[in-house]
Amino acid sequence: MKLVLGRDDLAAAALPAAREAGSEPERVAVTPVHKASRGFVNTSDVDLCEVAIVTVLQAVAHGKPVLLLPLTALGRQQHQTLVTLGNLSVADVEGHSVGVRAWSQTTGVWMRGFLTEQYGVDLRKADWTTYEGHHVEGAEDPSWVKRAPRGAKLPVDFLEGRIDFGIMGNELPSDDRIRTAVHDAHTVAEQWSKAQGFIPVNHVIGISEAAAAEHSAAVLAAYDGMRMLLTAQEEAGPVPLHPVGFEALRGAFTKAAAYALEQDVIPRAVDYDELVERSCAALGVPPARLGG
Repeated sequence: MKLVLGRDDLAAAALPAAREAGSEPERVAVTPVHKASRGFVNTSDVDLCEVAIVTVLQAVAHGKPVLLLPLTALGRQQHQTLVTLGNLSVADVEGHSVGVRAWSQTTGVWMRGFLTEQYGVDLRKADWTTYEGHHVEGAEDPSWVKRAPRGAKLPVDFLEGRIDFGIMGNELPSDDRIRTAVHDAHTVAEQWSKAQGFIPVNHVIGISEAAAAEHSAAVLAAYDGMRMLLTAQEEAGPVPLHPVGFEALRGAFTKAAAYALEQDVIPRAVDYDELVERSCAALGVPPARLGG
């Protein structure tokens, strides 16, 4: 059973648990971890993979053999990811240019959702540019979004003033001129999460349908190992950073699915219970076994 996990601690919890369940797990090194998503989703190159929440939604909507194992590998606030160099603010997005690495990038989906829901932005009134395609074969950018020329890079275009706003997470460059478009973004993000009851989720764990059928005991054992680790690490607070279990992830998945549909990231609505039912049926367990 092949696993791709970006976090060493999750790998250290999952591998011995899967081995004790009778599997022969192998950790496949992929850096950054999102580069493993295309092979996992489209050709089942690996059996268990850390994957973006939006990639899971997009894969299911396009009929790919991907299932959710309800563990959060990465959660973080997102309001600070819309940045600008000048005197523009979130109120100026309409009528200006905005760059994002990929239309289906989870950070972008969250931030665009905030733009429409909190700030009343009509996304079609901004000039959107993407720099990469989708992990899921068959997915395309909306007709009202353009692709940057081959070889162009979002951080470079942003710093050189070819785009007015950038949505960037880990790729955010270091430059003293950069500021968040949302005023006091971290406070706004904390208030949003408190009101919603969850912090935006970026990465979860996906499993292939084939792995669920062939290695169900090992998959469940790996889940238990990672669940115990994440639960032990969780700091006390009003909103968990790394929710575990189907019910704990319901809010984040439901909101992300609504944003993704609104933004033409997915071609159809994906109901969270569909994900729960597919995973449980494939693994032969009731929802309660996985925190449902």
